[in-house]
Amino acid sequence: MQYTNGFAIPWRIPYRDGALYPLPLVERAAMPAGVRLSFFSDTTILAGGLVPWPSASDPDPAQEASPLDLYCDRVMVGRAALTQAGEFRFEGLSAGAKLVELWLPQFGVFRMRSLELSDGASVWPFEDGRPRWVTYGSSITHCRAAESPSFTWPAIVAREHGLNLTCLGFGGQCHLDPLMARVMRDLPADYISLKVGINIKGAASLNERTFRSGIVGFVQIVRENHPEVPLVLISPIYSPPHEDEPNQVGFTLATMRDEVAEAAIALVRNGDCNVHYLDGRELLGPGDESFLAEDGVHPTAEGYKLIGRRFLEKVAKLVFV
Repeated sequence: MQYTNGFAIPWRIPYRDGALYPLPLVERAAMPAGVRLSFFSDTTILAGGLVPWPSASDPDPAQEASPLDLYCDRVMVGRAALTQAGEFRFEGLSAGAKLVELWLPQFGVFRMRSLELSDGASVWPFEDGRPRWVTYGSSITHCRAAESPSFTWPAIVAREHGLNLTCLGFGGQCHLDPLMARVMRDLPADYISLKVGINIKGAASLNERTFRSGIVGFVQIVRENHPEVPLVLISPIYSPPHEDEPNQVGFTLATMRDEVAEAAIALVRNGDCNVHYLDGRELLGPGDESFLAEDGVHPTAEGYKLIGRRFLEKVAKLVFV
């Protein structure tokens, strides 16, 4: 969290290093996907103000702002859309001390202007001792179209499996940047997942020579501080427009899945026995087209819930133990 001119700004990359990152990634990193404000309090009111902050790619962030979700003692008690003035308000919270968790909007750039509790309320710090899960990916991990911030697929998995989530999903910006590998290397983590491919396919940012080696290099950087943490490599989910249509460098989603699988095999053969591969079509595949938006790429709100349920069954309950 960075504080500037009285505003609090949640960042998902090291703020002081922002000039080293591509500007589109910086803009996405300023969106608080997966970010929560968590504390103990006996307040019966929680209100505040978020000031929408225009960017080059999103000149009117208030138009696309996601709502906020409020949980008390891990139970959802309300959802609030931002008003035109950027304000939100929850009333009638239970009396007495409780864990308060405010999930900030997963999409939109904001500055937090204020946070209000009921008169005379007390606040105590909360230290989240749950296992830490760091997940990296594209817009399909950022989850712009999710119902609300606690119903993105990473949030669903984290809530249901008892994990402390750090979401590094960046819409359009999952290109295996080495700086992002350093971020993941330096974060505390008990579990790590990387869902890669769709942005690289769309932008043709890597090719047959560089994609697999880019995955291996990214994982090796992460492994510098997390040599034995369970790490899951996930290839792209099903996307009808991209399955068999080659991009400018000849990649289809089918060939990219092969490359991700081969990267996982190479890492295991090189002695990394805690790398696991998941074909993204096991999360959303052929036959699940009704869970995709009209573009055939992004899941709907129900699609993100489906991915969350399947990730719980196929990864969390088997690997995150």
